Amino acid sequence: MKTTIWIVGGSSGIGFELATRYLKNDYQVIVSARKATQTESLQQLQVEFPATLQLVDMDVSDMKSVADATQKAWKSFGQIDCCLYNAGVYEHMKVSEWDIEKFEQMTQINYLGAVRVTTALIPFFQKSGKGSFVFNASISSYFGLPYGGGYSAPKAALMNFCEAIKPELELQNIDVRIINHGFVKTRLTAKNDFEMPQLLEPADAAKIIYEKLNASNRFEIRFPFLLTSFLYFLRCAPRSIAFYFTRKAL
Repeated sequence: MKTTIWIVGGSSGIGFELATRYLKNDYQVIVSARKATQTESLQQLQVEFPATLQLVDMDVSDMKSVADATQKAWKSFGQIDCCLYNAGVYEHMKVSEWDIEKFEQMTQINYLGAVRVTTALIPFFQKSGKGSFVFNASISSYFGLPYGGGYSAPKAALMNFCEAIKPELELQNIDVRIINHGFVKTRLTAKNDFEMPQLLEPADAAKIIYEKLNASNRFEIRFPFLLTSFLYFLRCAPRSIAFYFTRKAL
């Protein structure tokens, strides 16, 4: 029986490239986004893989939409082996530019959306006796960076959430893993007006994620090495040293 993966947030960027890669490797794939069934790139992909790709519209900021979509996604192939949560929004703001609605949106999509999907899907995994969650976070979850607090705070919450639920869900044969990666060239990072070291193309990031997920069962996947190592250093370093470096980024 083929493995089924549900990619939440797969209309573009890393999510779309992951969907394409999984389909080419003979997986059954469900892709969700707010307007997945109306997205031209996904429609074209479905023409290429009519038997193994299903599109399910879902708004992760609305619990009813999530519950309905989870039911539909599960029925698409009669099972889901892995849910990869990739939905995300991003705004880069100085304190003088703060927009509370954007803060709320980033929290709703980047963190609470993941909680809603997890809440809706766990009973299905429990009934089948197995399952796996993979959450695409960010290396910004390691330490709050200037102008990016509205984005990095919910990502840090997502990482903390995964650490909290992993031991409990493992007892039910439900795995939890997290991805922390650096800059990837997408419509989100296109908003940045600063140099992004070790910037990756979406297809390259998707290839790394796919290969690392299949290569080991490690809780955390992180890349690229130099950038993730530096951000991890900030997480572990004394605050005075970490703030010295982040002040340099102003």
